Amino acid sequence: METKLITSGPVPVFDPTGISREKLLANSGQLPVMVCGIAGVSGFNLFHWLSQRYPGKVIGQRPDRNWRMEGQGVWGSDLSAVDDVRRLIEENGIRTVIHCGGSCALKACECDPEMAQLLNVTHVGCLLDAIEGLDVRLVHLSIDLVFSGDGNGGYVETDNPDPVTVYGATMVQAESLVATRRPDACVLRISLPMGVSYNGHAGAVDWIQARFAKNRPATLYFDEVRAPTYVDCLNEVIEEVAVRNMSGIYHAGGPRCLSLFQIAQIVNRIGGYDPNLLIGCPRIDAGPMPPRAGNVTMNSDKLKTALGREPFAVWPDDEEFVPGNDREWHFRQRDADCGEDLIRSRLYRRTRASC
Repeated sequence: METKLITSGPVPVFDPTGISREKLLANSGQLPVMVCGIAGVSGFNLFHWLSQRYPGKVIGQRPDRNWRMEGQGVWGSDLSAVDDVRRLIEENGIRTVIHCGGSCALKACECDPEMAQLLNVTHVGCLLDAIEGLDVRLVHLSIDLVFSGDGNGGYVETDNPDPVTVYGATMVQAESLVATRRPDACVLRISLPMGVSYNGHAGAVDWIQARFAKNRPATLYFDEVRAPTYVDCLNEVIEEVAVRNMSGIYHAGGPRCLSLFQIAQIVNRIGGYDPNLLIGCPRIDAGPMPPRAGNVTMNSDKLKTALGREPFAVWPDDEEFVPGNDREWHFRQRDADCGEDLIRSRLYRRTRASC
């Protein structure tokens, strides 16, 4: 394995306080760790965070197509190379595997369901083949979009998935694969992880920001509701889950529910962008491609009980930046202190000590 530090894209900076001070993976003997899918927001930030905490003990797998991602501990290979993946795990003595991979591009998955099947289902099966019979702990990340959101949200783990997208359907299939072949694994259904992406436009915030920064309009939906989380909190939850005897599905959504339009309002205000660039509409007006889910917020009480604490801080964690139901809020609330630096410090990182 080549060892150089990642140089492409922004490097996340994390709050050193909170539960992260206790090095759970080291204390439980669950190192080294392999993070699969570090091209996505959750995997990218988790890989950096763990690498800062456990230097030389973390491998990050990224697909061949993301060849620009190079660095210390970065291994470029598709999970379909089962023998190579297994050899890497065995030769490095990997004790924990955290799978964050797949394609979450809704339109791309709708247009190319074979690609979605390959990246979101087949590759999970390949990873399961690679760790078959090995004494490794598996944590697999899924998504709230396994639900349609046609009700009032608050989904619990026993609710039946009913996705409206190819992406959501493939994530349900992946969950089933993990449950069948690795029943001791833990599946975390996450919502929107708020943190930087390696290419600067793959995350929820930086996609919106990138539109506004180029004076391009962004259309977001009044009735697609999610439960975002700071990646700081999500990283800590994943590490804690990895060392606990937790199996099956757990919901991992944040405590504050926001529509995509409200999230865009927040980005618009904190970034100081032209408020006229934000366009809102109900999802029925979005057109058929891709289909849009509704209120897919999840009840995370099961996770809270298992961890014995509140897993996530509210996002954003400053009430000043919460628009409520005022669709003109971002026009009226303008700040002299705004811009990209404020977005990074307030929307990508929690400001209080712990989740």
